[in-house]
Amino acid sequence: MTMPDDAMPDGDTAADQSHIDSVTDALASSILEDERLRHLFMPFLPDEGTILWIMERLQELLFPGFHGPRELSEQEIREHVKVLLSEITSDLTAQVAGALRYAEAVEHGGKPQSEHQDMLAKARLIVSDFTASLPEIRRLLSLDVQAAYDGDPAATHPDEAVLCYPGILAITVHRIAHKLRAIGVPLIPRMLHEHAHSRTGIDIHPGAEIGESFFVDHGTGVVIGETTRIGNHCKIYQGVTLGAKSFPVDETGRLRRGVKRHPTLEDNVTVYAGATILGGDTKIGHGTTVNGGVFLTQSVPPNHVVRGPKAKMRLLDRSEWDR
Repeated sequence: MTMPDDAMPDGDTAADQSHIDSVTDALASSILEDERLRHLFMPFLPDEGTILWIMERLQELLFPGFHGPRELSEQEIREHVKVLLSEITSDLTAQVAGALRYAEAVEHGGKPQSEHQDMLAKARLIVSDFTASLPEIRRLLSLDVQAAYDGDPAATHPDEAVLCYPGILAITVHRIAHKLRAIGVPLIPRMLHEHAHSRTGIDIHPGAEIGESFFVDHGTGVVIGETTRIGNHCKIYQGVTLGAKSFPVDETGRLRRGVKRHPTLEDNVTVYAGATILGGDTKIGHGTTVNGGVFLTQSVPPNHVVRGPKAKMRLLDRSEWDR
């Protein structure tokens, strides 16, 4: 709240202004000198608010009634879908075109090489590919919701999973981000991924490949790395890490990108809370269960149970404890 002038505390106004001028000069110099923390000269950089608005519209398409209007007749559904698709297509095309120009600018020292109209034409093809995949994404999400209901005895109805479970939000965003990444969209998939991460505490990189009927129970603290592959009907609990065992470097000492660094889970694998599975060459065979708290860096054959050493427990009488 701004106070009226006559209510302002006494002070050396000239000294205050001098301080502001000094800090202004220092900040302006810092902004101009440090390119890592600014993008003032890239107006085409994707806009976070617009990306999240598009995500909200996509949720209306993927979970109608759970998001958006709740009273639509059969006759109104087609028109509602058509309107949403038109809005998504228009805004997403502009954002994808911006992301493509951004990626090109980064590659060429801050200056995009292609004309804006060429990028728009490319973005239209990409968005057309993406929207064509939405029925398949809905099919996968329907299986994920059923897996959440089937896998949690505390669930009273599949609706509860859609409305309440952070794992469903995380996998919804992931399936969208994964598709966008797969068809060549830069940056936007990571923006969506980090939005879901901040909302749910579940960190699924858009590059991870996840099969049908996937369920993350509870979810907080789950990390699934970029090159992870997960089969069908897998279930993981809170605090699970599917991560890299090491980070290979090239001859110059820089990290090698795009190599398989994260584990593979075959079909029907369950990983309980707090387990850590590391390594690109680590494969967990189908039907295997990994118990909670296990630290695993080697492959496991199908249909096994992996458990760590049992912790030794000692019971003390309260009188002994107080001594």
